[in-house]
Amino acid sequence: MVQNASAPRLEGRRIVVVGGGSGIGRETALHCAREGARVAVLDRTEHAANAVAQLCDGYSFAVDVSNDASVSAAIAAADKALGGFDGLINTAGIFDASRLTETEPDLWARVIAVNLTGTYLLCRHALPILRQTPRSTIVTLGSGTALVPPGPGSAAYVASKGGVVALSREIAAEASPEVRVNCVCPGMVDTPMTTQVIRDGTGQVRSEVTSNYALNRVAQPSEIAAAILFLTSAESSYITGSTLAVDGGRTYH
Repeated sequence: MVQNASAPRLEGRRIVVVGGGSGIGRETALHCAREGARVAVLDRTEHAANAVAQLCDGYSFAVDVSNDASVSAAIAAADKALGGFDGLINTAGIFDASRLTETEPDLWARVIAVNLTGTYLLCRHALPILRQTPRSTIVTLGSGTALVPPGPGSAAYVASKGGVVALSREIAAEASPEVRVNCVCPGMVDTPMTTQVIRDGTGQVRSEVTSNYALNRVAQPSEIAAAILFLTSAESSYITGSTLAVDGGRTYH
C-alpha cells in the first residue's frame, strides 16, 4: 500500500521507540515525529527520554529492557498514553569489544540480556497490542558484525546481534500477516556508544576503522534512522522478515 506522496509518511501512526534517548534511537524518534507519528520514547535514562519526547511532543518512559517487569510496565504505559500503538522500534543496546577469552561470564550475560533478551521481551509484550491494528510494524536493530564479523573481538556483541537477526526472522513468520517485522544491520555509526572505538585521542575518526568500508567513512545516526523509517512506513508494505545492511559497503550483504 503506497500512501499519498504529499502526506507525511507516518501520518496517523503511533510509534514506540526504545533506546530513544540518544544516538540512533534519538534520531529515529525525531524522524518519526517529523513524519507525522505520535511517539513514545523509552530509554534506560529517564531524563534523556524526557528531553527527546519534548522535542517530539510525545511521551517518555523509563525502561530496563533486560528486565521483564520493567518492559511489561513500560509497554503498558506507552500503550495507555498513545491509545494503542502500531509500531515498535528497538534501538536499545550495549557494545563491548572484548575477545572471547577476555569476556567474563557476567559481561557475556549482560550483553546478551540487553541486546538479545531485551529484543525478545519487547516484542513479546508489544506483539499482542500490535496485532490489534492492521499493517503494524516492528523494526529491530542487528549489526553488520552479525552478518560478517569484522575480525577478532566483540564476541558477546556479535553473538547477541546474530541472535537478533535470527529472532527477527522468526517473529516475522509468527506475526504475519498482521505485523511486519524487519531488522536493520548498521555498520559503524558515530554515536556516544562507539566514540572510544572510532575516534583517537585527538577526537579524529580512525582511518583503520573507515578503511573497512567501501564508502570510507562511518555513518551518522540519521542515516540509520532513515532506513528504520522506510521499514516502518507504507513504502515497505511488501517487506517482512528482511535483514537490511546499512553498513557503507563493509559486508556487501
